[in-house]
Amino acid sequence: MLRFTVLMLALANAGYYAWSHGLLPLGQSTSSAEAEPQRLAQQLHPDALRIVPKAGSGTPPAPEEAPSTSTAAKSAPEATAPPAASLAPTAAAPTAVPIPTPALAATTAAASALAIAAAQPESKPEAKTPAKAEPSTICLQAGAFNTAQADVLRKALGSSLPADSWSLSNATLPGRWMVYMGRFPDLNTLDRKRKELQARDVPYDRPRIAALEPGLSLGRYSTEEAAERALAQLGTKGVRSARVVPERAETPAFVLRLPAVAPDARQRISSTLRPALAGKTLHPC
Repeated sequence: MLRFTVLMLALANAGYYAWSHGLLPLGQSTSSAEAEPQRLAQQLHPDALRIVPKAGSGTPPAPEEAPSTSTAAKSAPEATAPPAASLAPTAAAPTAVPIPTPALAATTAAASALAIAAAQPESKPEAKTPAKAEPSTICLQAGAFNTAQADVLRKALGSSLPADSWSLSNATLPGRWMVYMGRFPDLNTLDRKRKELQARDVPYDRPRIAALEPGLSLGRYSTEEAAERALAQLGTKGVRSARVVPERAETPAFVLRLPAVAPDARQRISSTLRPALAGKTLHPC
């Protein structure tokens, strides 16, 4: 009996719980809206919805009654309100990127090319350097010649070239000094001195002056001061018997000048005057 009573109480409590939470309507006409009030609270402007019949159905929609002036005035905000579908919370739509048409793309490309061309510095045409024309004549000279050499050269010029095509101008042949060893009494002494200079790595040659033979030249210099400095440097190598002597005194000289020689005549003139040039050559002025 007690078990039956407990079972009845449990069933009664379960039934009451189901009824109080809307699980058992118990014959009452409870709608889905009354059963789910939270969904009703989330609706936005439900009166703006309009039911459209399915395509193909023969039943036309019922005409809507024109609202009265007062009703239109009251529902004006509702008429301008956006549809409920647009007001429903949705994800933000991505911004549409316009796709350029072929004409617009061509215009954009042309504008970009013009902008790039305007930004680049204007290139100026390179000025062509005119080719230098070869001179029709060249100036040649040779020298210096002493008095005896100048007399021989003057005769050769007078017999081979016009008088107005050459000139022998006066010049001064500067003096020259030599670091000299000698004059030795015999050739045996000369050979011994040569071996000593070779052992000390000192260059030498012949003086080429008859008054200084047999002897050795250890260098030639345009000034006496330069010759004295060279002699001091040779003393650091163990050279003791050398001295500075004048090889040539300052003497008058002559310089040959040919102011206007045709390029094709240079070789011919050089060959004609070679015996009278005393070993000297013609070179540009």
